[in-house]
Amino acid sequence: MKTDLSTRAGLGRAITLVESRRADHQAEARVLLSGIMPQTGRAQRIGITGVPGVGKSTFIEAFGTLLTGMGKKVAVLAVDPTSRRSGGSILGDKTRMAKLAADENAFIRPSPAGETLGGVSRKTRETMLLCEAAGYDVILVETVGVGQSETVVADMVDFFLVLMLPNAGDELQCIKKGVLEVADLIAVNKADIDPKAAKRAARAYEVALHIMEQADPDWAPPVQTISGFAGEGLPELWAAIELHRTKTEASGSRARRRAGQQARWLDALIQEGLADGFARDPLVATRLRAVRQGVADGQIPASAAADELLSLFFGAR
Repeated sequence: MKTDLSTRAGLGRAITLVESRRADHQAEARVLLSGIMPQTGRAQRIGITGVPGVGKSTFIEAFGTLLTGMGKKVAVLAVDPTSRRSGGSILGDKTRMAKLAADENAFIRPSPAGETLGGVSRKTRETMLLCEAAGYDVILVETVGVGQSETVVADMVDFFLVLMLPNAGDELQCIKKGVLEVADLIAVNKADIDPKAAKRAARAYEVALHIMEQADPDWAPPVQTISGFAGEGLPELWAAIELHRTKTEASGSRARRRAGQQARWLDALIQEGLADGFARDPLVATRLRAVRQGVADGQIPASAAADELLSLFFGAR
């Protein structure tokens, strides 16, 4: 397949190639990704999360439009929830972001979340590389907003933005500590609906962040009030993201963050490859059902079952 990343259609085809599970497509994708590596790494990678209903799509459309108006090329990797019953996804982000989708300087790619933790498509990292090679300056990764596993998203971006609703009562009690630990900024969205409630919420989140240990000693995560619907506070939000980039580049923490992400990505891919090889091994496949049933029936300890299957797998090598 000839791949031209200079057009949105060409970029879309390249992403489809990377997402394909066909062995020949995967081999072709590895060649493609290896060839574009010198053109990657210059974009601002921003992860965006928040509970369902917080207004992620409205915010992203307004924020993306602001950035394209500043002359930047923006790629949105929007991850749609996957149905556990049917395995399907609606993939309707282009409909929810119609204005941004029509912008020549924007590219929106909806992908099914599948079973990946944090609601991130399995190939999101490779897709980011393709977008960078295609010349996009800012990459926004929108997550499903499942809560506990959003650290997976934070571990692939430069800046992790958490959107919150303007009611700090029960919601403050429900904030996951893991999300607070990796947040680079908390933005209270929909502040136009009730500005006083938004300010109260912002103060509560500031207190919550104050008692947390900073992930980066060079950056104290701020709290801002915004409105994606009204466009309020978005220029100030972008200024904070740019300030974060300036500070972390100067201290070297941005480079260290990316290096750590790459190393952990390699480890994850190795584990994934080992799991796939294990599941496909004929000796394992022969025993797996019976051993699994023995564990389910309480006849075999899970640890003994795992030892048996792993011995079969590694003993064949």
